[in-house]
Amino acid sequence: MKFIEVNGIKLSRLMIGTGDIRKWDSTEMLDQFAAAGGTAIDTAHQYREAEKIVGQWLRETGNRDKMVIMTKGAHHDDGSPGARVTPEAIRKDLSESLERLGTDRIDLYALHRDDPSVAVGPIVEELNRQLEDGRVRAIGASNWTYLRIKEANEYAATHGLCGFMFNSVNLSLAKANEPRWEGCVSADEATSDWHKANRLPLLSWSAQAGGFFSGLFSPEDRSNAEMVRVYYSEDNWERYRRAVKLAAEKQVTPNQIALSFVLSRPFPTGAIIGPRSESELNDSLQAMNIELTREQTDWLNLEREELAE
Repeated sequence: MKFIEVNGIKLSRLMIGTGDIRKWDSTEMLDQFAAAGGTAIDTAHQYREAEKIVGQWLRETGNRDKMVIMTKGAHHDDGSPGARVTPEAIRKDLSESLERLGTDRIDLYALHRDDPSVAVGPIVEELNRQLEDGRVRAIGASNWTYLRIKEANEYAATHGLCGFMFNSVNLSLAKANEPRWEGCVSADEATSDWHKANRLPLLSWSAQAGGFFSGLFSPEDRSNAEMVRVYYSEDNWERYRRAVKLAAEKQVTPNQIALSFVLSRPFPTGAIIGPRSESELNDSLQAMNIELTREQTDWLNLEREELAE
């Protein structure tokens, strides 16, 4: 297992997502992830029962101090109607997440969605109060644009406060045609350039593009409406073809190449994965052993036409 640091917190670069945890037959996947050296769990207040299931697993296994918990709050569709990127919503969601998880602190706390109409100042101030109280150890954003994070961090710097310490948006080899869900943000070239310049860790959700590189999809098969809407494009199918070619040369899978692409960015990255079986988990684990050159990642991403032999 390889690791990354966020505000001095060491966590595995592969993070296991729990958005679909209720579809699992048991928490055996969490057991297997931990046994493989994984230390980071991604969940959210908006995932309803997921935090409770994770909390029960932590209690039953005694793994709380071994695991880094990232949870998210202030989602627009998770509570009373109206604006929810507010100090009040943050306090409410955080308190409920702590109770569900059965813990006294959240390691990485992220705002799950943004509301660009809200001033960043009160939000940054509230998150800093939670840091001071020890209820969270690091603060970040999920599905905020880099420009809003930049604005928030500039406010923090001028007021002697802590800014966002990590970002969690979609980053994958396949580029999203449009948001997968309302309010979602995918990393474009400008976002990647900003992260490279600022070295802010990016923890990618849907790092494997919903299984686009698994071989289960093809341009002719349009039965999965969401995949067609989000990922079907000629550029992405060319990226897929290149991933298949490079995978054959390296004797690995295209899915592993796609995940390695995310982990090979020129700035700190982590990848949230959603394995449904032990074989899928092992496939992702093995991707960390693949070394991709800058030339190869540029070629995969259609930034160069040819790959030297």
